[in-house]
Amino acid sequence: MKTRLNIDNFSIGQLKNIGNTSLVDLSSLSQNTSVKIYAKLEGENPTGSIKDRVAKCLIFDAEKEGKITPGQTIIEPTSGNTGIGLAMISKIKGYKMIAVMPDSVSQERVSLLKSFGAEIIFSDGKEGTNGSIKLAQKISSENPEYFMPFQYGNQASIKAHYYTTGLEIAKQMPDITHFVAGLGTGGTLMGVGKRLKEINDSIKIIATAPHPDDVVQGLRSIEHGYIPPILDLDKLDGRIMVEAEESFFWTKKVMETHGLFVGVSSGATLATCVKMSKRLDNANIVTIFADGGWKYLSSGIYEKDFSEIANDIDGKVWW
Repeated sequence: MKTRLNIDNFSIGQLKNIGNTSLVDLSSLSQNTSVKIYAKLEGENPTGSIKDRVAKCLIFDAEKEGKITPGQTIIEPTSGNTGIGLAMISKIKGYKMIAVMPDSVSQERVSLLKSFGAEIIFSDGKEGTNGSIKLAQKISSENPEYFMPFQYGNQASIKAHYYTTGLEIAKQMPDITHFVAGLGTGGTLMGVGKRLKEINDSIKIIATAPHPDDVVQGLRSIEHGYIPPILDLDKLDGRIMVEAEESFFWTKKVMETHGLFVGVSSGATLATCVKMSKRLDNANIVTIFADGGWKYLSSGIYEKDFSEIANDIDGKVWW
């Protein structure tokens, strides 16, 4: 069995630094001394998120299959992180990039995309990422010369995590019993889950998701009506709901206790791990901290109480 992608031609500049992120011990936050909690720090990737892995695989597969050539335009619906990863790689490899994203994303994401030369088309923030998907599909259909990788339905999103993230976790934590990741496109859960289940079918794959009517949009709630084509719910062993306030609490808590500056989705997955630690015994939980916190500085979430920002976060994209 192949254990890695043959992407030697993707060793230019920062591309060679994608992946091989650290796994840190957060067991002091566990509610049970026999349950250990570990987090994989995806903010260490070049543009600061796990989506660099996906962007690399999306473009690699497209080149391998002859779907894109230098100078061609790539268009992709994104909440920001995948678009930023695609923009970085497009800049290096000679593609034009159009990111279609909700107008509710943080200013830092917009600035990063523009810095990498991407064009941005905004969708209605009230429609979340579902709105950006619809708009990108419309634009793509009207411009057949554009190439849309479409992370939500592209098997490369799964392959990126099967061949890299999942393999790294298996090596870093051979005794893993539970894997926790946020419910977004489904790529991380499906790819890592497939790898880990092949090694040990008893490992549990758990999704973190928001309550359907919660104010933190971005962690995908399947109750909102759109299930990404690559997401197979039957391959999940559980789905744990988190509230916005507890996600924000644990985002700030892990900064206080461990000095980790992470995004709000990391607080959500950590909240899930802490909940699980109350019910389990003799377990090793590994979760994903999907991105760093520096893309959210303008939101004020790190220095304000939740009560101060609760009215301002409705419709914001944190994933």
